Amino acid sequence: MINEPIFYLYAIPAVLIFGMAKGGFGGGISVISVPLLAMVSDPVTAAAIMLPLLVAMDLVALWSFRGQYSKQQLAILLPGAVLGVIIGSFGFRYLSEDAIRLLIGVISLAFCANYYLARPRVEAGSTSRAKGGFWGLVAGFTSFGIHAGAPPVNIYLLPLKLDKKVLMGTMAVFFAVINIVKLIPYAWLGQLNSANLWTSLILLPLAPIGVRLGYYLLHRVDEVWVYRLCYFFLMVAGGRLLYQGVVGLIG
Repeated sequence: MINEPIFYLYAIPAVLIFGMAKGGFGGGISVISVPLLAMVSDPVTAAAIMLPLLVAMDLVALWSFRGQYSKQQLAILLPGAVLGVIIGSFGFRYLSEDAIRLLIGVISLAFCANYYLARPRVEAGSTSRAKGGFWGLVAGFTSFGIHAGAPPVNIYLLPLKLDKKVLMGTMAVFFAVINIVKLIPYAWLGQLNSANLWTSLILLPLAPIGVRLGYYLLHRVDEVWVYRLCYFFLMVAGGRLLYQGVVGLIG
């Protein structure tokens, strides 16, 4: 079990932020959690500690949005997402810690660039198996590595203009399935060791608190400033991890 106080100083807000996103508040802000933890631990350990917590959060989210999801969109997204997890499970094992830091940094900064530079309104779109399959695959891959599948899925789902609760319910089912699937390669790669699981257990009470807090805030707080603040810190964390990765690989 990790017992350094500085780790929990970062871990507590990371878990709460991810839980709030699972509860429907802030959406893509969950992408900050693993980069935040990776600032005080190696990125592989950060992702491994988060996974059991995500499964617990998924159960609360499924209950919160029970019966509110789109079977059609899940059927389009999930096959590609499972393939993305498989690609990630075979690819990440061959990357060094510095290479993973570099990858997380690039992905984090790419998400920030998309947030700051994207058009202010999302144009209406229509159901597309090709687009859904592609973004599902991307989501499965980024979800496997740093639990950052929400932004790619949102790129496909948001233009469909689904009812807010149906959107969040679809996301809840999607990630519940993907995170359970991820348990298999994480165990195969030895990431679910006793130290990581004990650390997850210590943080576990925060998981349902974060989800229910996000669900409560969903209709009560303007998300604009939450997004701005979280993406600012994501940019800082991503920049630092990118620098560490480059320096480590060069050195």
